[in-house]
Amino acid sequence: MIDIGSLIIRYFGPEAAVSGLRPVSGGDINDAYLVSLSDGRQFFLKENSRQNADFFRAEVQGLKAIRETNVIRVPEVIDTGIISGRSYMLMEYLPGAKKITGYWERFGRELAAMHRAPAIQITPGGKYGFTEDNYIGAGEQTNTIKSSWIEFFRDCRLAVQFRRAVVYLDSSDRNKAIHLMDHLEDYLCEPKYPSLLHGDLWSGNFVTGPDGCACLIDPAVYVGHAEADLAMTELFGGFSSIFYDSYREANGIEAGYEDRRDLYNLYHLLNHLNLFGGGYYGSVMRIVRRYTGD
Repeated sequence: MIDIGSLIIRYFGPEAAVSGLRPVSGGDINDAYLVSLSDGRQFFLKENSRQNADFFRAEVQGLKAIRETNVIRVPEVIDTGIISGRSYMLMEYLPGAKKITGYWERFGRELAAMHRAPAIQITPGGKYGFTEDNYIGAGEQTNTIKSSWIEFFRDCRLAVQFRRAVVYLDSSDRNKAIHLMDHLEDYLCEPKYPSLLHGDLWSGNFVTGPDGCACLIDPAVYVGHAEADLAMTELFGGFSSIFYDSYREANGIEAGYEDRRDLYNLYHLLNHLNLFGGGYYGSVMRIVRRYTGD
């Protein structure tokens, strides 16, 4: 574990003293703590091995991209670095509060506004991808810039994950995967405009901030089709129906989204297969067979 006392003194001066340290659960990648100072201030600290410092670099870039849309809150990052041989990320602590009246309605509007925010400056020379690769959970996420959404989703999302999953797939499975990727244009559509996406938007990756509004955390950002973010929100149980009604009113959802939703979530299920093992094989292949007609 890092020397938290030295870290706090580094940023807040010799008079700063740690009065409490409480482990925070919920993540499977980093160790996390609520750090309390003697003057009452509190901060959120994540730490990992020196070798995994890149997780934090990527997270900082993702939070920065979302913050610059100026439409939805993310926690402020104080700094990242290496101390005591460990990498760390020191952040604003967002104590939970009672949800405001209209919480889900506002959340839907804010996500819609983030998806409408100009994203062309994020992907110079193209439309889809990101300025650098990052992570989806503990898995590496390829963000090579492409001019076509379908090309990006095939080459940088499905193809990468299918290659990693080869140990779980027999020759018949692999042929079905190839057929699916060769015919993506039959199932997906190009968006009206590129959108900055959170990239890993499920119920564990937003919190209620001290103002009672939703705050996004742990992003896996890239520029893509807004539908991919919406699909992820539905993968593990979904959000309030008010959220979707509000989003639809603000942004609209193109006809046929329900037919494309599982294909977007195939990416996340493949990532879970590659990270956590064969228990996700059935879910992956059910979606593949649905789209290949087998």
